[in-house]
Amino acid sequence: MKIVEIAEANSTLAEYTSDLSEEPVIITSNGQPIAALVALENVDLETLSLSSNPKFIELIERSRRRTQGGISSTEMRRRLGLTEV
Repeated sequence: MKIVEIAEANSTLAEYTSDLSEEPVIITSNGQPIAALVALENVDLETLSLSSNPKFIELIERSRRRTQGGISSTEMRRRLGLTEV
C-alpha cells in the first residue's frame, strides 16, 4: 500500500493511478486517511454510484430490517420444482 500525504502530493493523478493493480494508494491529511485510490474490477458506474449513495444504503438497510424470515434458495428451487445445481 502506498501512502501519500496530501500536502506532499506532487504527481499527476495519472501517475498515482498507473500502479493501482499492484497496490492501492492511500491519501492522508496530517497522517489520517482521507481517500483511497483502488483498482476496480467488474464494476459498472451505476453499481459504484449506488454503493456510495447514503440514501440508497439506508433504503437497503431499512428493507433488511423489515425482512422477517424468508426461504433459502434450496427451498425456493424445491417449491418451483427445479433440480438442485
